Amino acid sequence: MPEENGHPVDTIRMVGLRKKPDEPLGLTVREDESGYLIIARIMAGGSIDRQGLLHVGDAICEVNGVEVETLKALHEEVAKCRDSVTLKVIPALHDPPAANQVTSSLHPDSTKTICYMRALYCYDPAEDTLLPTCPTQTATEIGLKFNKGDILQIVDQSDPNWWQAQVVGGRGRRTGLIPSQELEERRKAFVRQEYDYVHKIGICGTRISKRKKKFMFSTKKSMDYDQAELILYEEVARMPPFMRKTLVLVGTHGVGRRTLKNRIIAEDPSKFGTIIPHTSRPMRELEEDGKAYHFTTREAMEADIRNHRYLEYGELNGNLYGTKLDSILSIIRSGKMCVLDCSPASLKYLRSSSEMLPYVIFLAAPGMDEIKNLYNIGSAFGYSSRNLTFDRSSSIRYSSRRARTLESLASLYEEDDFKRTMEESAKLQRAYDKYFDLVIVNNDLNDTLNQIVEAVNRLATEPQWVPVTWVY
Repeated sequence: MPEENGHPVDTIRMVGLRKKPDEPLGLTVREDESGYLIIARIMAGGSIDRQGLLHVGDAICEVNGVEVETLKALHEEVAKCRDSVTLKVIPALHDPPAANQVTSSLHPDSTKTICYMRALYCYDPAEDTLLPTCPTQTATEIGLKFNKGDILQIVDQSDPNWWQAQVVGGRGRRTGLIPSQELEERRKAFVRQEYDYVHKIGICGTRISKRKKKFMFSTKKSMDYDQAELILYEEVARMPPFMRKTLVLVGTHGVGRRTLKNRIIAEDPSKFGTIIPHTSRPMRELEEDGKAYHFTTREAMEADIRNHRYLEYGELNGNLYGTKLDSILSIIRSGKMCVLDCSPASLKYLRSSSEMLPYVIFLAAPGMDEIKNLYNIGSAFGYSSRNLTFDRSSSIRYSSRRARTLESLASLYEEDDFKRTMEESAKLQRAYDKYFDLVIVNNDLNDTLNQIVEAVNRLATEPQWVPVTWVY
């Protein structure tokens, strides 16, 4: 049997493809150890994918009768083509892999045509040195740029390192390559976030440093593990409008969480409610069980804690305090949205629970002047983060050096609190932003309240992308 380039002639195929002048063919090509130009991948939705005449592993020998031996020559000949192109190809020796293989996180053993992911980090292909491109291809031509929070339609996961995806709502819905979860995990090298200053957001008051440390995980340090950037994509599903069951306000101390929670409930008590915490503290004079607290014994609380019946709990002055899960479910079953101002460490449980269905709002600390205003509002209601105060009228010799020194110290302590609030706010946002549905900078309590109410009302009128675990 006659041969060409060591291959039987009857195995060589001539493939005619239709081509739009300004549209790429939609494939990547690599040069193997024998010098053949091998199709490495076919982009889903591209020209070649739509026509179905080429497969991964096929070798391209000629373009319109011109022999091509290098990637550069292949690109130049294809670029000359206008409406059509004819390729001489050597079919792959093995059966081509099934196209458009997508694995669901819920059913890893099954495959489907499509799935959707929420991006939990930003990606710019122009900055990616590992992106598989030909010498004449730019990274922006083959890669897909996306921002944190974008919804990605994953159309092919057959390559363990590079997925093919589209940005939902993006212009033209172009298909491009993005790093797989596994590749990006390895590349980030498990850098603990508080040391990853490269990705720190620029919020006033944060301390910037060039120090960077590596961190290897231990299962005993589950809190550090949960806060690390391991979850890079979250599988989501598009749901019709519906109301969430809990409204969770998260933010650092002094940013106005409790004030806003009380104002939200006062705005519409028939729609919003909140829990009454439990405590092992003895009941004081004039207190009633079920008003400010549910009073119980320490033994009963410890037993419930062991049985995971508390969302969160802590100890103060030898007494236990906690938020019981049954209290949250009781509010939900009454038909109200339960408003919580819990610790961010509780977000993972809330987010994974199909009973809680939380809408999480992060209240970011504003600038110095706005925090001082929040502090003054809190002080007017009897709240204070410092016991050190100075009253000018109480000093007989206000003009004395000692009096002026005390007032200066009080001012410095307050300013130090404000700076610490901004720094802690930035740290919380970096550590837990994958759980947030909305971020609001609390510059003004009235404006923030209006934004929260508007966001909650939109839930009943607009479709939502929610974790796929809420649906299936």
